Amino acid sequence: MAAVIDKVNHVAGGKFLQMELIEFTDARGIKRTWECVSRTNSRGAALIIPRIVPDDAFILVRQFRPPAGKTVLEFPAGLIDDGEDAATAALRELSEETGYDGRVVKVLPPGNSSPGMSGETVTLVAMEIDGNYYKDHAPAAHPEENESIEVFTVPRKELHSFIEEQRRQGVGIDAKLQTFVLALEY
Repeated sequence: MAAVIDKVNHVAGGKFLQMELIEFTDARGIKRTWECVSRTNSRGAALIIPRIVPDDAFILVRQFRPPAGKTVLEFPAGLIDDGEDAATAALRELSEETGYDGRVVKVLPPGNSSPGMSGETVTLVAMEIDGNYYKDHAPAAHPEENESIEVFTVPRKELHSFIEEQRRQGVGIDAKLQTFVLALEY
């Protein structure tokens, strides 16, 4: 027998998130409950892995994240708006957050980033940015009013040391970024 959701109870909600209590029957037939959070009005998020070519550098962003209670280093990312696919959202978010424009190279199927806490899906979008163009053209970010984002370009060979220096300075490191760097080094 496979586990099955019996009922989802909406406990509390806000503008962007809602708390839910899920009643389900596990694979052994036992009734259980699980607390989780879900997004309202969202089709998931797009996480951008932007690589500058031919420089072989990656674009990272650093911003204060209230739930973490600190500034966090991460890849650019954002919610997928109604009427958008992940690639379109990635192009928009990269431009808004960093000022860079790129070319979508690959879009992976949506995956769950924290399935024990949320059903939110994240779609990874690999992008290439023309480094030769940006040698003569400074990127001009246009973040949303509530965003204060710092942008970094970090050569592949310096990713690990850059992240460790950020960590020593008290910056939080997004687990997806850490996973990416581990995969590069493994």
